Amino acid sequence: MRIIIFGNKFRNEVADYTATLIRALKRHNGVSIVVEEEFLQFLKERNVCISEIDETVSGTDFTADTAFSIGGDGTFIRSSAKIGKKRIPIIGINAGRLGFLADVDGNEIDKAVACLFAGKCHIEERSWLRLYTEDHSYTDFNYALNEIAVLKQDSSAMISIHTWVNGVFLNTYQADGLLISTSTGSTAYSMSVGGPIVVPQDNHFRITPVAPHSLNVRPLIIPDAWEIEIVVESRNKHFLIALDGRNNVFNEKTKLKIKKAAFTTKVIRLEDQDFFQTLRSKLMWGSGTRK
Repeated sequence: MRIIIFGNKFRNEVADYTATLIRALKRHNGVSIVVEEEFLQFLKERNVCISEIDETVSGTDFTADTAFSIGGDGTFIRSSAKIGKKRIPIIGINAGRLGFLADVDGNEIDKAVACLFAGKCHIEERSWLRLYTEDHSYTDFNYALNEIAVLKQDSSAMISIHTWVNGVFLNTYQADGLLISTSTGSTAYSMSVGGPIVVPQDNHFRITPVAPHSLNVRPLIIPDAWEIEIVVESRNKHFLIALDGRNNVFNEKTKLKIKKAAFTTKVIRLEDQDFFQTLRSKLMWGSGTRK
């Protein structure tokens, strides 16, 4: 089995977790371990034994049977973006904060590897959003696993966000911004602005305003097969687009089109993991229950 390991290069505990993961993987025959060149340097600087690493890669030119992401949800998203359309299943080891995607604790690495090789895990397919611009002015990776955020650029007045769904006018949002989020993203930025939490298997997108001028404006849920078009007006003639936190400045009235991507990410879940358990643990539901 060929396994690629991605890791956050800014957290020291990632080095310890990686060493534990490598030892656990090498207990199984026929395992080949691959890491990125920059991550290998990170491990060297922290005195992690790298003799068991079989190969290094750079960019997106790699193949693997399974991927591990060690860090937080941000590292998981970046790792999934590098995997892209390769359909490599990925499992997240949490070295960050909440960790809805990277939801395997660092002290459960041995258990996670054992479950993987015993087949005691399942795959969840996670949808991506794709951004189109009429003049192809967005030249970066134009996909988002959590959300695409349309935001005002600075602390000036609200922006006007004209929005259509499947060619039918929906609303002009007077707000600080507008989020288009996937089911995966319902526990990310969308949750922080009052959007609903939904199970990852749900096949809908959420349209959620950020600090709307009118209290009557509420989040809207639409089928993920539908297409969203957006045109922004702003007093300073610019606005921001953030795809999973990757910001770009655009001129106002640039026409945006958002739709479901043609590929998904295959997320590995351990046999005894479920989304409700993750919610209870990460959001501490029930922690204040009186006895």
